[in-house]
Amino acid sequence: MADSAAPIKPLLGESVFSKARLSRDPRFDGRFFVAVKTTGIFCRPICPARLPLEENVTYYQYATQAMKEGYRPCFRCRPDSAPNSPAWKGVGATITRSLSLLSSIPIQPVAEIASRLGISERYLNKLVVSAIGISPKQFQNMQRALFAKQLIQQTQLSMTDVAVTAGFQSLRQLQRSVEQYCNTSPTQLRKKRVTTQKNITLFLSYRPPYNWPYVRAFLAARAVEGVEKVTENSYARYFSENGNLGAFKAEHISARHGFEVQIDMSDLNCLYRIIDNIKMVLDLHADPLLIEESLLQAGLPDHLLTEGLRLPSAWSVFESGCRAIVGQQVSVKAAIGQVTLLCHKLGSKAPDNVFSIDQNMGRQKSYCFPTPEAVATNSLEFLRMPKARKEAVRHFAGLFLDGNNPSHEAILAIKGVGQWTLDYLKMRGERNPDIYLNGDLIVRKMAAQYPIEPDKAAPWRSYLTLQLWQLSNQQKELQL
Repeated sequence: MADSAAPIKPLLGESVFSKARLSRDPRFDGRFFVAVKTTGIFCRPICPARLPLEENVTYYQYATQAMKEGYRPCFRCRPDSAPNSPAWKGVGATITRSLSLLSSIPIQPVAEIASRLGISERYLNKLVVSAIGISPKQFQNMQRALFAKQLIQQTQLSMTDVAVTAGFQSLRQLQRSVEQYCNTSPTQLRKKRVTTQKNITLFLSYRPPYNWPYVRAFLAARAVEGVEKVTENSYARYFSENGNLGAFKAEHISARHGFEVQIDMSDLNCLYRIIDNIKMVLDLHADPLLIEESLLQAGLPDHLLTEGLRLPSAWSVFESGCRAIVGQQVSVKAAIGQVTLLCHKLGSKAPDNVFSIDQNMGRQKSYCFPTPEAVATNSLEFLRMPKARKEAVRHFAGLFLDGNNPSHEAILAIKGVGQWTLDYLKMRGERNPDIYLNGDLIVRKMAAQYPIEPDKAAPWRSYLTLQLWQLSNQQKELQL
């Protein structure tokens, strides 16, 4: 067992990791990992196993760092299931973006990722090694092994399906990778009998507090009938990913700090992207400890802060932009009425071979959000809105044809699309956590009532926007 790797640098003080480990505070889940020298196992800080002595412990920022040193993932707490940790202070935007791209499955060539980042492959290698201690290729392979481990332990997919879904070329390659990085075999990981399973079921964790009532209300107010379904404890929707139609249902389980998610889809090659998208929609990556600390530093009064606010995202940048443009100068309710029309007229019918998100609704009324092609080539005469806004929607859709990802400049060039619409798209479509909607009337009104300095909330200004919206809603409730 190698123990030469230096412990990670504390973010919140010299003893914070020790204290967090001893307290098993779930807010630290995914921010670091605990490796035990005497057992050769690494765990999440919330692991229920007996706490080891401090002198037998080494801390790592990433699970892949512990794996590189020869530690095996714990079978009890499953480090692969921990919420993803955001970039730590001091880590630049380039490395943050690079680790995100390197985590994607199917894996992309390192040279291609470097090109997308606008840097050389050699410089990318230097950045990644400096940040996490391993090469980009090693990081990719470890991420793939951890994803395979999650599928083996949490689903009943066949080993062949696991190999394909995790991006391995063969069962032999899957076995070698799992044995190399997890110090065990795929067969040993799977302790339950495989049965026929139509749906994939996974558990996705978050760091508490998680304000599910707020998230549920936010999603319910914007839910498109026939596309989405929100209940007291769940959110479900139909989706389309590169022509692959499917459905998912996420049930909130507060006692376990996460969601049990059922996914039904035919093409497993897209599974990793679908899982990651679900995490983004429900904002499961957020670290409330860091975010709320920044908001208080920005001047938001402690007694007015709503704990656990999350930023529910749209399913895609395209969907977010369509919703934002359609919703210009009208209420949320009126906007959703028009978006519903758009989906029912132009959206693909939900396939019969996936589960229904609403047992009370017939298949004839179940849809996926329309494709850019469907919107761009239609006159949109059925929408009840000014002609100029219809044209703005069509032009916006045209920017996404053939898989294009338009620039912000191209979006702003559309007549009728202003800075507020673009910023809203950045916040909910691109999942940017640092968007302060200064052009929003409610945000300006609430910020004027308190000595708030938005820049001090960076890089979490999107959450400051949410807090100000929530503060406005609370004031309205008091007035009623």
